[in-house]
Amino acid sequence: MKTQTYQAKFACIGVIALLLLGTPVAMQQQAEGARTRLENICTLDGQREVKLTGLGLVVGLNKTGDGGKNLPAMKALATALKLMNSPVLGLDELRGADNVAIVMIEATVPATGIRRGQKIDCYVSSFLGAKSLRGGRLLATPLEETDISTDRVAGIASGAIRIEGDKVFTTGKIPNGVVIENNFINGFLNAKKGGIITLMVDSHKASFHTASEVAYSVNSEFGFESGKEIAKATGPNSVEVHIPKAYKNDAVKFAARLLDIGIDMPHTQARVVVNATTGVVIVTGEVRIDPVVISHDKLTIEVGGSGGATSGGRFVSVPQLPQESGQSGSQLQELVRALKQLRVPNKEVVHIIRELHRSGKLHAVYDEH
Repeated sequence: MKTQTYQAKFACIGVIALLLLGTPVAMQQQAEGARTRLENICTLDGQREVKLTGLGLVVGLNKTGDGGKNLPAMKALATALKLMNSPVLGLDELRGADNVAIVMIEATVPATGIRRGQKIDCYVSSFLGAKSLRGGRLLATPLEETDISTDRVAGIASGAIRIEGDKVFTTGKIPNGVVIENNFINGFLNAKKGGIITLMVDSHKASFHTASEVAYSVNSEFGFESGKEIAKATGPNSVEVHIPKAYKNDAVKFAARLLDIGIDMPHTQARVVVNATTGVVIVTGEVRIDPVVISHDKLTIEVGGSGGATSGGRFVSVPQLPQESGQSGSQLQELVRALKQLRVPNKEVVHIIRELHRSGKLHAVYDEH
């Protein structure tokens, strides 16, 4: 007996990408019924990133450091010299040390974990008066977890700093600059519950419906060989899965097969994401607009109206959805397309969408950053 699979329930809707005056405004309408693997929308509970931080010294700068004028930097340099058996009598001896900078160091242990001796990247940032970190090297610096209950040294950071941008020179990256000193093993199996793996649905996909579909897909895949349902949705973003007896001694193999299961996404939540700085607008799902008239500068926009003429200025009419669609209102995609044709600046488009949201006429989750 073959494993049951879903049949696509809805026709695919292509991704719509629009550019406004040379700036990308992506109108993404994800395909309803689009098939994806669970690993693309779920993670395993227990698999989490760990942040490491530390305070260190960068040396070798070309008179762009902060050591000669900032007391904290001079104290840190004096401490470093003392640890290297080269103590100074007073901080006055370090007033000319403008090739040194005190920096904050950050690194991230991946969610999959890491073993002692392996290396990860780190980022350094000046927070005093340094003008540039270009050409500098970070002295060996211990890094710790941000969890205050843990005071162990998690890694040692050091190396040459690479400036990635051409405008900001006070932050940089050290590729493979952290040597891990302790094992980070992120378990995904809850042995206390008798061997359960919890699938965590991505926050942008989480819903009761999606969690139910995930559980159904898992049960369809393993139901025959297990003889029972092994997955149960416990919330909009979590699904508990019992490991079948055949995989009790190989949880990793089961997790790999679990995340490889295909699922037909029944729908995409209507969402509008706006970046006011860059003018990028991303639309997912069926985003509807109620009938409304918008007056913006010399532009008049009629959404879902009769399309009557106006006196003076520019006029945009956005038609309603076809009656056979079973929905009222108009599509946001049509409005943006019409504004593009009139060469409306990106920032004005963002303002218009923002006001539609504030007025309650925009039917979607609105996220502006």
